[in-house]
Amino acid sequence: MQSLICSGGDDYKIKVWDYKLRRCLFTLLGHLDYIRTVQFHPSHPWILSASDDQTIRLWNFRSRSCVSVLTGHNHYKQASSGSSLGLGFDDDMRPSQGSGLNMQAELFGTNDVIVKYVLEGHDRGVNWASFHPTLPLLVSAADDRQVKLWRMSETKAWEVDTMRGHTNNVSCVMFHPKNELIVSNSEDRSIRVWDMSKRVGVQTFRRENDRFWILAAHRSQNLLAAGHDSGMIVFKLERERPAHDVSHTCGRLYYVKGRELLAHDYGTGREQPIANLKRPGQYAQTDGIGNAPRSLAFNSHNPAEGNVLVYAAVDGGSYELVNFS
Repeated sequence: MQSLICSGGDDYKIKVWDYKLRRCLFTLLGHLDYIRTVQFHPSHPWILSASDDQTIRLWNFRSRSCVSVLTGHNHYKQASSGSSLGLGFDDDMRPSQGSGLNMQAELFGTNDVIVKYVLEGHDRGVNWASFHPTLPLLVSAADDRQVKLWRMSETKAWEVDTMRGHTNNVSCVMFHPKNELIVSNSEDRSIRVWDMSKRVGVQTFRRENDRFWILAAHRSQNLLAAGHDSGMIVFKLERERPAHDVSHTCGRLYYVKGRELLAHDYGTGREQPIANLKRPGQYAQTDGIGNAPRSLAFNSHNPAEGNVLVYAAVDGGSYELVNFS
Protein backbone atom coordinates (compact mmCIF):
# COMPACT_ATOMS: atom_id res chain seq x y z
CA MET A 1 0.00 0.00 0.00
CA GLN A 2 1.38 3.38 -1.02
CA SER A 3 1.39 6.35 1.33
CA LEU A 4 -0.71 8.54 -0.97
CA ILE A 5 -3.49 11.06 -0.45
CA CYS A 6 -5.38 12.79 -3.26
CA SER A 7 -7.23 16.07 -2.94
CA GLY A 8 -9.28 18.29 -5.21
CA GLY A 9 -10.03 21.97 -4.83
CA ASP A 10 -11.69 25.10 -6.13
CA ASP A 11 -8.50 25.77 -8.13
CA TYR A 12 -9.62 23.02 -10.59
CA LYS A 13 -6.56 20.93 -9.64
CA ILE A 14 -6.12 17.41 -8.29
CA LYS A 15 -3.03 16.99 -6.14
CA VAL A 16 -1.48 13.70 -5.09
CA TRP A 17 0.48 13.82 -1.86
CA ASP A 18 2.88 11.53 -0.04
CA TYR A 19 1.76 11.83 3.58
CA LYS A 20 5.00 10.32 4.90
CA LEU A 21 7.14 12.81 3.00
CA ARG A 22 4.51 15.50 3.63
CA ARG A 23 4.75 16.99 0.16
CA CYS A 24 2.85 17.09 -3.11
CA LEU A 25 4.18 14.62 -5.67
CA PHE A 26 2.32 15.86 -8.75
CA THR A 27 -0.78 17.72 -9.99
CA LEU A 28 -3.44 16.47 -12.41
CA LEU A 29 -4.94 19.13 -14.69
CA GLY A 30 -8.03 18.90 -16.85
CA HIS A 31 -11.15 19.91 -14.95
CA LEU A 32 -12.59 23.32 -15.81
CA ASP A 33 -14.45 24.09 -12.58
CA TYR A 34 -14.50 23.34 -8.85
CA ILE A 35 -13.64 19.72 -8.00
CA ARG A 36 -16.19 18.24 -5.61
CA THR A 37 -14.87 14.73 -4.96
CA VAL A 38 -11.79 12.60 -5.56
CA GLN A 39 -11.49 8.90 -4.76
CA PHE A 40 -8.82 6.23 -5.14
CA HIS A 41 -9.95 2.95 -6.71
CA PRO A 42 -9.49 0.14 -4.12
CA SER A 43 -7.42 -2.11 -6.42
CA HIS A 44 -6.45 -0.33 -9.66
CA PRO A 45 -4.09 2.69 -9.99
CA TRP A 46 -7.01 5.02 -10.67
CA ILE A 47 -8.39 8.23 -9.26
CA LEU A 48 -12.00 9.15 -9.96
CA SER A 49 -12.94 12.84 -9.77
CA ALA A 50 -16.21 14.76 -10.07
CA SER A 51 -16.45 18.45 -10.87
CA ASP A 52 -18.79 21.39 -11.33
CA ASP A 53 -17.75 21.32 -15.01
CA GLN A 54 -20.37 18.52 -15.29
CA THR A 55 -17.81 15.80 -16.01
CA ILE A 56 -16.41 12.81 -14.18
CA ARG A 57 -12.80 12.01 -15.00
CA LEU A 58 -10.82 8.83 -14.53
CA TRP A 59 -7.06 9.23 -14.02
CA ASN A 60 -4.17 6.78 -13.97
CA PHE A 61 -1.97 8.13 -11.19
CA ARG A 62 0.96 6.00 -12.29
CA SER A 63 1.10 7.49 -15.78
CA ARG A 64 -0.28 10.78 -14.39
CA SER A 65 -2.76 11.01 -17.25
CA CYS A 66 -6.52 11.23 -17.78
CA VAL A 67 -7.87 7.88 -18.97
CA SER A 68 -11.48 8.82 -19.63
CA VAL A 69 -13.88 11.78 -19.46
CA LEU A 70 -17.53 10.99 -18.68
CA THR A 71 -20.13 13.54 -19.72
CA GLY A 72 -23.90 13.64 -19.66
CA HIS A 73 -24.78 15.26 -16.34
CA ASN A 74 -26.54 18.62 -16.41
CA HIS A 75 -25.78 19.78 -12.88
CA TYR A 76 -22.77 19.93 -10.57
CA LYS A 77 -21.35 16.63 -9.30
CA GLN A 78 -20.31 15.48 -5.87
CA ALA A 79 -19.75 11.73 -6.10
CA SER A 80 -23.00 11.34 -8.03
CA SER A 81 -24.97 14.31 -9.15
CA GLY A 82 -28.03 16.02 -10.50
CA SER A 83 -31.38 14.65 -9.34
CA SER A 84 -30.48 11.24 -10.70
CA LEU A 85 -27.63 8.79 -10.15
CA GLY A 86 -25.74 7.32 -13.09
CA LEU A 87 -24.14 3.97 -12.29
CA GLY A 88 -21.79 2.17 -14.62
CA PHE A 89 -19.63 -0.78 -13.62
CA ASP A 90 -18.59 -4.21 -14.66
CA ASP A 91 -20.65 -7.07 -13.17
CA ASP A 92 -17.53 -8.86 -11.93
CA MET A 93 -16.27 -5.90 -9.91
CA ARG A 94 -17.88 -4.53 -6.77
CA PRO A 95 -18.44 -0.76 -6.83
CA SER A 96 -16.26 1.29 -4.54
CA GLN A 97 -17.71 3.50 -1.84
CA GLY A 98 -18.23 7.17 -2.57
CA SER A 99 -18.04 6.90 -6.36
CA GLY A 100 -20.80 6.49 -8.89
CA LEU A 101 -18.71 4.38 -11.24
CA ASN A 102 -16.45 1.38 -11.21
CA MET A 103 -14.56 0.73 -14.45
CA GLN A 104 -13.47 -2.53 -16.01
CA ALA A 105 -9.79 -3.31 -16.47
CA GLU A 106 -10.07 -3.04 -20.25
CA LEU A 107 -10.76 0.67 -19.88
CA PHE A 108 -7.08 1.57 -20.18
CA GLY A 109 -6.53 3.05 -23.61
CA THR A 110 -10.21 3.62 -24.40
CA ASN A 111 -12.95 6.00 -23.35
CA ASP A 112 -15.91 3.67 -23.85
CA VAL A 113 -17.88 3.76 -20.61
CA ILE A 114 -21.49 2.64 -20.46
CA VAL A 115 -24.03 3.89 -17.93
CA LYS A 116 -25.68 0.77 -16.57
CA TYR A 117 -28.41 2.37 -14.43
CA VAL A 118 -29.97 5.81 -14.05
CA LEU A 119 -31.73 6.16 -10.70
CA GLU A 120 -34.23 8.98 -10.51
CA GLY A 121 -36.00 10.06 -7.35
CA HIS A 122 -34.35 13.04 -5.72
CA ASP A 123 -35.98 16.43 -6.35
CA ARG A 124 -32.73 18.41 -6.15
CA GLY A 125 -29.01 17.88 -6.69
CA VAL A 126 -27.46 14.68 -5.32
CA ASN A 127 -24.40 15.43 -3.21
CA TRP A 128 -23.19 11.95 -2.32
CA ALA A 129 -23.73 8.26 -3.01
CA SER A 130 -22.19 5.26 -1.26
CA PHE A 131 -22.31 1.55 -2.01
CA HIS A 132 -22.83 -1.03 0.71
CA PRO A 133 -19.61 -3.01 1.26
CA THR A 134 -21.29 -6.42 0.78
CA LEU A 135 -24.94 -6.04 -0.23
CA PRO A 136 -26.38 -4.77 -3.55
CA LEU A 137 -27.47 -1.51 -1.91
CA LEU A 138 -26.77 2.15 -2.53
CA VAL A 139 -27.53 5.14 -0.34
CA SER A 140 -27.70 8.74 -1.60
CA ALA A 141 -27.93 12.23 -0.11
CA ALA A 142 -29.27 15.36 -1.80
CA ASP A 143 -30.22 19.00 -1.55
CA ASP A 144 -33.88 17.93 -1.20
CA ARG A 145 -32.93 17.17 2.44
CA GLN A 146 -33.56 13.47 1.93
CA VAL A 147 -31.54 10.28 2.24
CA LYS A 148 -32.61 7.51 -0.14
CA LEU A 149 -31.88 3.80 -0.07
CA TRP A 150 -31.65 1.92 -3.40
CA ARG A 151 -31.31 -1.74 -4.34
CA MET A 152 -29.71 -3.21 -7.46
CA SER A 153 -30.06 -6.49 -9.33
CA GLU A 154 -28.38 -7.81 -12.45
CA THR A 155 -30.89 -6.04 -14.67
CA LYS A 156 -32.31 -3.06 -12.79
CA ALA A 157 -32.04 -0.70 -9.84
CA TRP A 158 -34.89 0.78 -7.82
CA GLU A 159 -35.66 2.96 -4.81
CA VAL A 160 -36.34 1.12 -1.54
CA ASP A 161 -37.21 3.94 0.85
CA THR A 162 -36.65 7.58 1.80
CA MET A 163 -35.36 8.81 5.15
CA ARG A 164 -36.52 12.29 6.14
CA GLY A 165 -35.42 14.40 9.08
CA HIS A 166 -32.63 16.69 7.95
CA THR A 167 -33.69 20.33 7.69
CA ASN A 168 -31.08 21.46 5.15
CA ASN A 169 -28.99 20.05 2.30
CA VAL A 170 -27.64 16.57 3.10
CA SER A 171 -23.93 16.68 2.34
CA CYS A 172 -22.74 13.10 2.77
CA VAL A 173 -24.04 9.64 3.60
CA MET A 174 -22.53 6.20 4.15
CA PHE A 175 -23.25 2.72 5.44
CA HIS A 176 -21.73 1.92 8.80
CA PRO A 177 -18.96 -0.62 8.10
CA LYS A 178 -20.03 -3.07 10.84
CA ASN A 179 -23.57 -2.33 12.02
CA GLU A 180 -26.86 -2.22 10.13
CA LEU A 181 -26.84 1.56 10.21
CA ILE A 182 -26.72 4.48 7.79
CA VAL A 183 -24.91 7.66 8.83
CA SER A 184 -25.54 11.04 7.19
CA ASN A 185 -24.53 14.63 7.83
CA SER A 186 -25.89 17.93 6.65
CA GLU A 187 -25.66 21.67 6.41
CA ASP A 188 -28.29 21.67 9.20
CA ARG A 189 -25.33 21.13 11.58
CA SER A 190 -26.29 17.57 12.45
CA ILE A 191 -25.10 13.99 12.04
CA ARG A 192 -27.97 11.52 11.88
CA VAL A 193 -27.91 7.76 12.38
CA TRP A 194 -30.59 5.65 10.70
CA ASP A 195 -31.67 2.05 11.22
CA MET A 196 -31.03 0.43 7.83
CA SER A 197 -33.84 -2.14 8.19
CA LYS A 198 -36.55 0.09 9.66
CA ARG A 199 -35.35 3.22 7.80
CA VAL A 200 -35.98 5.43 10.82
CA GLY A 201 -33.71 7.83 12.66
CA VAL A 202 -32.26 6.44 15.87
CA GLN A 203 -29.80 9.15 16.95
CA THR A 204 -28.88 12.74 16.15
CA PHE A 205 -25.68 14.62 17.02
CA ARG A 206 -25.50 18.40 16.62
CA ARG A 207 -22.95 21.18 16.56
CA GLU A 208 -23.80 24.69 17.57
CA ASN A 209 -22.43 26.71 14.67
CA ASP A 210 -20.80 24.40 12.11
CA ARG A 211 -22.27 22.79 9.01
CA PHE A 212 -21.17 19.22 8.25
CA TRP A 213 -19.78 18.32 4.81
CA ILE A 214 -18.08 14.93 4.72
CA LEU A 215 -17.98 11.52 6.45
CA ALA A 216 -15.41 8.73 6.57
CA ALA A 217 -15.04 5.41 8.40
CA HIS A 218 -11.84 3.72 9.50
CA ARG A 219 -11.30 0.41 7.72
CA SER A 220 -10.53 -1.66 10.80
CA GLN A 221 -11.12 0.42 13.93
CA ASN A 222 -14.40 1.55 15.44
CA LEU A 223 -13.90 5.17 14.36
CA LEU A 224 -15.88 7.61 12.24
CA ALA A 225 -14.85 11.10 11.17
CA ALA A 226 -16.92 14.06 10.06
CA GLY A 227 -15.70 17.31 8.54
CA HIS A 228 -17.38 20.61 9.40
CA ASP A 229 -16.83 24.33 8.91
CA SER A 230 -14.26 24.60 11.73
CA GLY A 231 -12.41 21.34 11.20
CA MET A 232 -13.31 17.73 11.93
CA ILE A 233 -14.41 15.39 14.71
CA VAL A 234 -13.55 11.73 15.26
CA PHE A 235 -16.13 9.69 17.16
CA LYS A 236 -17.58 6.26 17.91
CA LEU A 237 -21.17 5.09 17.69
CA GLU A 238 -20.91 2.09 19.98
CA ARG A 239 -19.24 1.24 23.26
CA GLU A 240 -16.39 -1.23 22.94
CA ARG A 241 -16.27 -2.06 26.66
CA PRO A 242 -19.43 -3.85 27.87
CA ALA A 243 -21.18 -2.93 31.08
CA HIS A 244 -19.53 -5.02 33.83
CA ASP A 245 -18.88 -5.35 37.54
CA VAL A 246 -16.74 -7.67 39.68
CA SER A 247 -18.28 -9.52 42.61
CA HIS A 248 -15.41 -10.24 45.01
CA THR A 249 -17.77 -12.21 47.25
CA CYS A 250 -18.53 -14.80 44.55
CA GLY A 251 -15.33 -14.48 42.55
CA ARG A 252 -17.25 -13.63 39.40
CA LEU A 253 -17.23 -10.99 36.69
CA TYR A 254 -20.75 -10.01 35.63
CA TYR A 255 -21.15 -8.38 32.23
CA VAL A 256 -23.69 -7.66 29.50
CA LYS A 257 -23.29 -9.22 26.07
CA GLY A 258 -26.00 -8.70 23.50
CA ARG A 259 -29.31 -9.44 25.21
CA GLU A 260 -27.92 -11.44 28.10
CA LEU A 261 -26.35 -10.93 31.48
CA LEU A 262 -23.43 -13.37 31.84
CA ALA A 263 -20.97 -14.30 34.53
CA HIS A 264 -17.33 -15.32 34.20
CA ASP A 265 -16.18 -17.55 37.06
CA TYR A 266 -12.54 -16.84 37.91
CA GLY A 267 -12.15 -20.22 39.57
CA THR A 268 -13.30 -22.41 36.67
CA GLY A 269 -12.65 -19.94 33.85
CA ARG A 270 -16.12 -20.66 32.47
CA GLU A 271 -18.75 -18.31 31.10
CA GLN A 272 -22.31 -18.83 32.29
CA PRO A 273 -25.55 -17.16 31.09
CA ILE A 274 -27.34 -15.64 34.06
CA ALA A 275 -30.44 -13.85 32.82
CA ASN A 276 -32.14 -12.41 29.78
CA LEU A 277 -32.58 -8.67 29.90
CA LYS A 278 -36.15 -7.45 30.11
CA ARG A 279 -35.73 -4.68 27.55
CA PRO A 280 -33.39 -6.17 24.93
CA GLY A 281 -34.14 -3.52 22.34
CA GLN A 282 -32.67 -0.90 24.64
CA TYR A 283 -29.76 -3.03 25.81
CA ALA A 284 -28.46 -4.64 22.61
CA GLN A 285 -24.72 -4.02 22.47
CA THR A 286 -24.82 -4.21 18.68
CA ASP A 287 -27.34 -1.44 18.11
CA GLY A 288 -24.53 1.11 17.81
CA ILE A 289 -26.54 4.10 18.97
CA GLY A 290 -25.46 4.43 22.59
CA ASN A 291 -28.49 2.69 24.15
CA ALA A 292 -26.55 -0.27 25.51
CA PRO A 293 -26.19 -0.37 29.31
CA ARG A 294 -23.73 2.29 30.38
CA SER A 295 -22.63 0.36 33.43
CA LEU A 296 -23.42 -2.11 36.13
CA ALA A 297 -23.53 -0.11 39.31
CA PHE A 298 -20.46 -0.44 41.57
CA ASN A 299 -20.89 -3.46 43.85
CA SER A 300 -24.15 -4.00 41.98
CA HIS A 301 -24.32 -7.75 42.61
CA ASN A 302 -26.32 -8.77 45.65
CA PRO A 303 -25.45 -12.44 46.35
CA ALA A 304 -28.09 -12.79 49.07
CA GLU A 305 -30.91 -11.68 46.77
CA GLY A 306 -29.42 -12.88 43.49
CA ASN A 307 -29.73 -9.70 41.47
CA VAL A 308 -27.69 -7.07 39.65
CA LEU A 309 -28.43 -3.37 39.26
CA VAL A 310 -28.09 -2.21 35.63
CA TYR A 311 -27.87 1.42 34.53
CA ALA A 312 -29.10 2.23 31.02
CA ALA A 313 -28.96 5.54 29.16
CA VAL A 314 -32.63 5.53 28.21
CA ASP A 315 -35.39 7.94 29.18
CA GLY A 316 -32.81 10.33 30.57
CA GLY A 317 -31.04 7.53 32.44
CA SER A 318 -32.64 4.77 34.48
CA TYR A 319 -31.77 1.78 36.69
CA GLU A 320 -33.22 -1.69 36.39
CA LEU A 321 -32.89 -4.51 38.86
CA VAL A 322 -32.17 -7.79 37.04
CA ASN A 323 -33.11 -10.86 39.12
CA PHE A 324 -31.60 -14.24 38.30
CA SER A 325 -31.99 -16.35 41.44
